[in-house]
Amino acid sequence: MSKEKAFAILQDTYQGSRSALKFTSVFQLLVAVILSAQTNDNQVNAITAGLFAKFPAAADFAALSGAELERHIKTCGLYKNKAKNIIAASRIICEKYRGEVPRAREELMSLPGVGRKSANVVMSVGFGLPALAVDTHVFRVARRLGLASAANVDGVEEELCALLPSELWGEAHHWLIWHGRRVCRARDPQCGGCPVREYCAWQITQGAGQRESK
Repeated sequence: MSKEKAFAILQDTYQGSRSALKFTSVFQLLVAVILSAQTNDNQVNAITAGLFAKFPAAADFAALSGAELERHIKTCGLYKNKAKNIIAASRIICEKYRGEVPRAREELMSLPGVGRKSANVVMSVGFGLPALAVDTHVFRVARRLGLASAANVDGVEEELCALLPSELWGEAHHWLIWHGRRVCRARDPQCGGCPVREYCAWQITQGAGQRESK
C-alpha cells in the first residue's frame, strides 16, 4: 500500500508537470532529446532556441554537413557524435518516413542516437502514447522510494509500469523527474521537506541504521 500512497502524493505534488525541453514539433523534440544526453535541459534549450529558428524541420537538418551542425551545438557535451547522429536520423526520417518522425518504439530506436529511454520520451511527450522513460532521475528516485528494486533501467521501467495504469505512465515519468530535481537530489537530497518521506524506503533504512548505531 505504501507504493500506492507514495505515487498518490507525487501525483498531487507534481500534477501538470511537463518536459522542460522546448520544441514546437515532434521532430524538434527528437533533436532536443538527442542533445540532452549528458547535458542539462537548460543548456539544450539555449542551443535549440537559435537552432530551430534556422533549421525547423527534418529536411533542414538532413541538408547540413557535420561541420555546419557542430558549429551550432558545440556548447553541448559530445557535440560531434550528436551532430553525426542528428543528421543521419534526419536523413532516414526524410527518406524512409517522408519527413515525419515514426511513432513505434522499434522504429524510433532504429534511428541513430535514439535508445529506449529517448524513444519512450518521444512516444510519451511527442505522441501521447503510453510509455515511461527511465532516466537517471527516475532510476534514482524509484529505487530510493522503494517503488522499484531492479539494478538496471529496463527492470525499473517494467516495475514502474506494473504499478500504474498505462494512461499514467507518461505523467509518472515527470513526477519522478521533478521530484529528483527539486527534492531527491543525487548528492544533497532534501529529505526534511520531502512530501513522501514517510513512505521512502531509503529514508526508513537510514533511520533504522541511525537507531542501531546508538
